[in-house]
Amino acid sequence: MYAIIADGGRQYKVQSGQILEIDFRTVAAGDELKFDRVLAISSDSGFKLGKPTVAGASVSAKVLGESKGEKIFIQKFRRRKNSKRRTGHRQKYVKVQIGDIAG
Repeated sequence: MYAIIADGGRQYKVQSGQILEIDFRTVAAGDELKFDRVLAISSDSGFKLGKPTVAGASVSAKVLGESKGEKIFIQKFRRRKNSKRRTGHRQKYVKVQIGDIAG
Protein backbone atom coordinates (compact mmCIF):
# COMPACT_ATOMS: atom_id res chain seq x y z
CA MET A 1 0.00 0.00 0.00
CA TYR A 2 1.33 3.42 -0.92
CA ALA A 3 0.07 6.99 -1.27
CA ILE A 4 1.16 10.04 -3.21
CA ILE A 5 1.04 13.20 -1.09
CA ALA A 6 1.73 16.86 -1.85
CA ASP A 7 3.63 18.99 0.65
CA GLY A 8 5.58 22.19 0.17
CA GLY A 9 5.16 22.26 -3.61
CA ARG A 10 6.55 18.74 -3.99
CA GLN A 11 4.97 15.33 -4.42
CA TYR A 12 6.15 12.28 -2.49
CA LYS A 13 5.35 8.59 -2.94
CA VAL A 14 5.16 7.21 0.62
CA GLN A 15 4.67 3.82 2.25
CA SER A 16 3.99 2.95 5.87
CA GLY A 17 7.23 2.89 7.89
CA GLN A 18 9.23 4.94 5.36
CA ILE A 19 11.56 7.68 6.63
CA LEU A 20 11.30 10.91 4.65
CA GLU A 21 12.90 14.37 4.73
CA ILE A 22 10.45 17.22 4.12
CA ASP A 23 10.83 21.00 4.13
CA PHE A 24 11.65 22.57 7.49
CA ARG A 25 8.89 23.66 9.83
CA THR A 26 8.93 24.33 13.55
CA VAL A 27 7.77 21.08 15.16
CA ALA A 28 9.23 19.19 18.10
CA ALA A 29 10.58 15.66 17.88
CA GLY A 30 7.87 13.13 18.74
CA ASP A 31 5.01 15.28 17.43
CA GLU A 32 2.47 13.92 14.97
CA LEU A 33 2.02 15.45 11.50
CA LYS A 34 -1.00 14.88 9.28
CA PHE A 35 -0.88 15.27 5.50
CA ASP A 36 -4.36 15.97 4.09
CA ARG A 37 -3.38 16.62 0.46
CA VAL A 38 -3.40 13.01 -0.75
CA LEU A 39 -3.34 12.85 -4.55
CA ALA A 40 -3.62 9.07 -4.98
CA ILE A 41 -3.84 5.87 -2.92
CA SER A 42 -3.02 2.35 -4.00
CA SER A 43 -4.14 -0.53 -1.77
CA ASP A 44 -5.26 -4.14 -2.00
CA SER A 45 -8.79 -3.01 -2.85
CA GLY A 46 -7.63 -0.93 -5.82
CA PHE A 47 -6.28 2.43 -6.91
CA LYS A 48 -7.98 5.75 -6.05
CA LEU A 49 -7.03 8.86 -7.96
CA GLY A 50 -8.11 12.23 -6.61
CA LYS A 51 -9.56 15.15 -8.53
CA PRO A 52 -7.31 16.87 -7.37
CA THR A 53 -7.23 15.13 -3.95
CA VAL A 54 -8.82 11.97 -2.57
CA ALA A 55 -11.76 12.94 -0.34
CA GLY A 56 -11.36 11.91 3.30
CA ALA A 57 -7.86 10.51 2.85
CA SER A 58 -4.92 11.40 5.09
CA VAL A 59 -1.43 10.22 5.95
CA SER A 60 -0.03 10.50 9.47
CA ALA A 61 3.66 10.81 10.26
CA LYS A 62 5.80 10.97 13.40
CA VAL A 63 8.51 13.65 13.61
CA LEU A 64 11.95 12.14 14.27
CA GLY A 65 13.90 15.40 14.38
CA GLU A 66 15.69 18.01 12.32
CA SER A 67 18.45 17.39 9.79
CA LYS A 68 20.56 19.39 7.38
CA GLY A 69 21.34 18.81 3.74
CA GLU A 70 24.68 19.03 1.99
CA LYS A 71 26.59 22.28 1.97
CA ILE A 72 26.26 24.04 -1.38
CA PHE A 73 28.89 26.60 -2.37
CA ILE A 74 28.05 29.56 -4.58
CA GLN A 75 30.94 31.33 -6.31
CA LYS A 76 30.53 34.58 -8.16
CA PHE A 77 33.37 35.91 -10.27
CA ARG A 78 33.68 38.93 -12.52
CA ARG A 79 36.69 38.72 -14.80
CA ARG A 80 39.15 41.60 -14.87
CA LYS A 81 37.27 43.41 -12.09
CA ASN A 82 39.13 41.99 -9.07
CA SER A 83 35.75 40.81 -7.77
CA LYS A 84 35.19 37.38 -6.26
CA ARG A 85 32.63 36.20 -3.75
CA ARG A 86 32.08 32.76 -2.22
CA THR A 87 29.08 32.00 -0.07
CA GLY A 88 27.44 28.81 1.08
CA HIS A 89 24.01 27.45 1.90
CA ARG A 90 22.85 24.44 3.88
CA GLN A 91 19.14 23.58 3.71
CA LYS A 92 17.25 22.47 6.84
CA TYR A 93 14.84 19.52 6.75
CA VAL A 94 12.48 17.73 9.11
CA LYS A 95 12.86 13.96 9.23
CA VAL A 96 9.55 12.09 9.58
CA GLN A 97 8.49 8.45 9.68
CA ILE A 98 5.29 7.66 7.81
CA GLY A 99 2.64 5.93 9.91
CA ASP A 100 -0.94 5.09 8.91
CA ILE A 101 -2.38 5.73 5.45
CA ALA A 102 -6.13 6.24 5.81
CA GLY A 103 -8.51 6.56 2.94
